[in-house]
Amino acid sequence: KEEFVKDVVEDVLQKEGEYGKTNIGDGIPVIVEFSSPNIAKPFHIGHIRSTVIGNSIYKIYDAMGYKVTRINHLGDYGTQFGKMIVAYRRWGNEEDVKREPIKTLLHYYTKFHVEAEKDPTLEDEARATFTRLEHGEPETMLWQWFRDESLKEFTRVYDMLGISYDSYAGESFYSDKMPAIVEELKKKNLLVESKGAMIVDLEPYGLTPAPILKSDGSTLYITRDLACAKYRKDTYNFYKNIYVVASQQNLHFQQLKKILELMGYEWAKDIIHVPFGLVSLEDGTMSTREGRVVFLEDVLNRAIAETRDIIREKGVATDNIEETAKQVGVGAVVFNELSNNRIKDYVFSWDKVLDFNGETGPYVQYTYARSASILRNAGEEAVSKARGTINPSYITGESAYALAKLVYKLPEVVIEAGEKYEPSIVTRHIVDIAQAFNRFYHDEHILVDNEEERSAKLALVIAAKTAIKNGLALLGMEAPERM
Repeated sequence: KEEFVKDVVEDVLQKEGEYGKTNIGDGIPVIVEFSSPNIAKPFHIGHIRSTVIGNSIYKIYDAMGYKVTRINHLGDYGTQFGKMIVAYRRWGNEEDVKREPIKTLLHYYTKFHVEAEKDPTLEDEARATFTRLEHGEPETMLWQWFRDESLKEFTRVYDMLGISYDSYAGESFYSDKMPAIVEELKKKNLLVESKGAMIVDLEPYGLTPAPILKSDGSTLYITRDLACAKYRKDTYNFYKNIYVVASQQNLHFQQLKKILELMGYEWAKDIIHVPFGLVSLEDGTMSTREGRVVFLEDVLNRAIAETRDIIREKGVATDNIEETAKQVGVGAVVFNELSNNRIKDYVFSWDKVLDFNGETGPYVQYTYARSASILRNAGEEAVSKARGTINPSYITGESAYALAKLVYKLPEVVIEAGEKYEPSIVTRHIVDIAQAFNRFYHDEHILVDNEEERSAKLALVIAAKTAIKNGLALLGMEAPERM
């Protein structure tokens, strides 16, 4: 036991911020595609899953030593933009869009569907408008403006979450790369005609046929995704191309992999779809068409505001109320997302997100702040001694040993989470570390008079604090020093 706890503590203290990382990936390229909202549409609570699960998978693969490229495959193409442009030309004005881009464009989009019920010719007008957009006609200017305004708004939310990307190449980026894919499918005799459209027949493989070109010659999602996968392989030569996309798209990715395989690309096996369940609201489902959505930015702002109230009410000692409220409020929302197994559907509930008791983000952050407080109370000299040679016999008690074992396991937990594409494995583990730390804190008197005993116990506190901080960082969360 003594050898074990000494090794664990020394290893963590030596590695500090690098603890939990490995070099299994050895710089091999991996792509993680995540978030990918539609431009000119609300960035709503439904998008949070792809966004934070994808960001965590990126951080986990980065910690495993892979060279990870983060891609936000923006939904910036398709008939919906024909609808948006028609709606803007009929009912829109520039000032409103500039003031509140997404909410205004959503209003136009909703109005379009209401009006199209009365006048079906609007749908034809929208299709014709999108066709002109595909051919680079004047519509492109409006579309580009919608895209730029949307990105400004999305970036505000990404900044709140501490998320950034290496590429925003969305669907439109692949529009000039699709003809070559269609040509290749023809050459390889994979395209067949069906009711005027061109499809790849996948029925022999137990899948439904995949339409590649509509009867009017326009492309579909899968056509763009084939062009996209080929471009990514040529550009990044990926070992894995990970798509963090809802489970409703399972069939789409099965079709995508099968077509790439039929085209003769052995790397089709490296297309990895990481599915997740749906978020619903307590009063039912969301619908962009009907304008019934909960904006993600509103959720984060409310979480920060309610956390700020709790900090003031409880008189929490913090250097900066605003910063702590943001770290804890945003952290609560992120942790709530990543504590569930990703495949489970769940209902978004304010009470659950902002519950500071039980296995929550604020509980783990509070434990971290408690460990920081112990070290502050010990003083710099005592902490410095704890970083030297320690006598491990003082940290072999039941709760100390249990804590050391959990800290030791962090690197292998990170690898398991990476192999299973499951951030909740990390989340559960840092809850375990936090609970074990609180038991140790409860069972043992840490700041004792005996210097040797105090040093050993403080060394274990530093190790646990480091493991919690590094674990939270893998989830995309910050660790407040005071709380």
